[in-house]
Amino acid sequence: MKVTLRTDVLTNNNKAAEFNRELFQSTNTLVINLMSSPGAGKTTLLEETVRALSGKYRIAVIEGDLATERDADRIRAMGAKAVQINTHGGCHLDARMVAAALAEFDLEEIDLLFIENVGNLVCPSGYDLGQNHKVAVLSVPEGNDKIPKYPQMFMRTELVLLNKIDLLPYLDFSVEEAKKDLTEINPESLLLPISARTQEGLHEWISWIEGAYGKCLKQ
Repeated sequence: MKVTLRTDVLTNNNKAAEFNRELFQSTNTLVINLMSSPGAGKTTLLEETVRALSGKYRIAVIEGDLATERDADRIRAMGAKAVQINTHGGCHLDARMVAAALAEFDLEEIDLLFIENVGNLVCPSGYDLGQNHKVAVLSVPEGNDKIPKYPQMFMRTELVLLNKIDLLPYLDFSVEEAKKDLTEINPESLLLPISARTQEGLHEWISWIEGAYGKCLKQ
């Protein structure tokens, strides 16, 4: 019964994801599903991303949290439209939640849509939201064990942003070990060291987004 239930849940989710995907494709909207542990720095990264790109692209954000509108308020303060989804205990966003939130947007007026998923290294990776890309954020303070301990997350993401590298001098973290672990789990994935606080590496992240948007327009 548990297997059947999970199959039914994922089947319904995938139907909603296809609906979302077709809608995104029809409006040439690039959608990035951003996932991480709580506190890895997703919202700060999004603030800096909006700051860097808002003059060139029309940006919107869907924020996923168990409670409060704090992250959505931070994004709104940057001048981007943000819709908050509160899961009230749910550990991830699903495609139906995203579909409901899309009613708050005019996708014809949005170039880039970021979905900041609920902070969790387990559940979010297994749910298709209709996005173009899944990106994981891993922070230096979390330590070197997260990639091998949570392989499903890193198997399903094509880019890993290693955030808070400004803390490397103060913590026992090896970037080379992280790259090695990621390559063993997902040889196709890229690890990009960044600091949302100091903006180190942010240019490479912005370039990656712009490249992804160019490909989105050609689909």
